[in-house]
Amino acid sequence: MEFNLRDHDFIALDKLLKITGLVESGGEAHQCIDAGEVKVNGVTEFRRRNKLHSGDRVEFRGEKIEIR
Repeated sequence: MEFNLRDHDFIALDKLLKITGLVESGGEAHQCIDAGEVKVNGVTEFRRRNKLHSGDRVEFRGEKIEIR
């Protein structure tokens, strides 16, 4: 899956999970991040509002998202 930033410089990790429909709410996104279920560029990420930029890759529940 690809996510296009369009006119923005970055997107926060928790918002990405919600916008892509991988979680139903921001609260669920926070729980998943806190539990270590999300990887950014191959490394487990615990920062809920980590800024994702073009070229970053997110892995979550078998889904891979590339930021464009």
